[in-house]
Amino acid sequence: MIPDVTDAQRRIGTLAICLGTLAVPLDSSVNVAFPDIVNAFHLPIPDIQWIVIAYTLTYAALMLACGRAGDIVGYRPIFLTGCITGVVAFTLCALAPTYGLLLGARVLQGIAAALALSCGPALLTALYPEDQRTRVLGLYTLVFGVGGALGPFVGGFLVQQWGWPAVYAFRVPIAALALVTGFALPATTARRGGSFDVLGATLSVAAIAALLLALNQLQHAESLLLLVVLVALFVALTAAFIMQQRRAAHPVIDLTYFRDADFSLLNIGQTLLNLAAFAIWLLVPFYLARISGLSNQAAGAMLAIAPIGVAIAGPIAGRFAGEANARRVAIAGAAAIALGTFMMGSNAGGLPLIGVAALLQGLGLGLYQVAYLDIATATLPVADRGVAGSLVMMTRTLGIVMGATVLTLAFQHFQNGALAGGVEPRAAFVAGFAAAFDLAAALSLSVVVAALARGWAKRKA
Repeated sequence: MIPDVTDAQRRIGTLAICLGTLAVPLDSSVNVAFPDIVNAFHLPIPDIQWIVIAYTLTYAALMLACGRAGDIVGYRPIFLTGCITGVVAFTLCALAPTYGLLLGARVLQGIAAALALSCGPALLTALYPEDQRTRVLGLYTLVFGVGGALGPFVGGFLVQQWGWPAVYAFRVPIAALALVTGFALPATTARRGGSFDVLGATLSVAAIAALLLALNQLQHAESLLLLVVLVALFVALTAAFIMQQRRAAHPVIDLTYFRDADFSLLNIGQTLLNLAAFAIWLLVPFYLARISGLSNQAAGAMLAIAPIGVAIAGPIAGRFAGEANARRVAIAGAAAIALGTFMMGSNAGGLPLIGVAALLQGLGLGLYQVAYLDIATATLPVADRGVAGSLVMMTRTLGIVMGATVLTLAFQHFQNGALAGGVEPRAAFVAGFAAAFDLAAALSLSVVVAALARGWAKRKA
């Protein structure tokens, strides 16, 4: 905890961190604007993917480096830099006259997200006594759930009233208010000491970028050579990064923590569970439109159920992770995701079952996220809280990007197989939908089984 922090600083500082964080999950509003963006810039539909790639690739690749920078120079200046960068980025996105400039502004938005998210958890936990850490992390997860739930609703209204630029413009005052209130945060000095590992940070950024581009390229079988090159580049850069971390006096991240099987499983679980949970955002919209025939507003309400579950689970997990055991909460979260994805794939109960399944997935993701944050911040030294929080966000993003590729390939494979077997298109779609969710359920269940095998359910701490 930052010494001598006043109650007023704690309240205003918490508001600043929550506002700065909220601007990131509200990016779900951009998805609603995709058709308008395509029409405005006369784009072929596949090109819209770069709106997502330019943003997610940037902030995922920079997350660890920004977290380590916060550990060295202090979290407050990194967070405030993220807020002011966000103000500029949202403004440029809203005013972009060409698609190329919009993509450039999205890259700047990704930088802003990396700066704000990398130090958000560290700043928030520093404002409160250590025995309140899990409850504070529950609040942080709640903000993500609220933002994810509000995004599609707000985006739909804004696009209808003012067009696609509004999904960026409405976040300018949010980021600006986060910046203004953020100055009330107590000044943080260098906490870890040492120099910044520029080479290690560069290698980590390049390796993660190569991985994300390779995952995206998996969907384009005609570009096999580029895929091979990207995979080889990722392997080479990862090997170089590991070597650099072993010899660096002050590495970006101490890799010795990953020798602990439980810590490695925690990170793998975060990636796999976010992969599985992304199936809702990827496939359910098409199911609701093609099979259920829901209106856009009704479909938006259904899609909001999962992030509402995340918001509900955040405070609950914050309470029980400290009182019961964070690893048990993590198992419960993974099990809820596995059950929810299995129910979604069966879809025998129609819309009511989909609603219950989405809620289960959201609850599970919220439970696991808080447990993961709690364990990661407890495992790494207090002086490395920036890296701990960054690791959580980076593995989350990797899971989402992997989900977009793996689940799409699974869906297409089983749908095409059904079509080749003479099944009519509607039934073939359902077959691909069910198979993709069955795969998501299996991956989630594997996390539960591995955690039980490691004895997480029996441990007292």
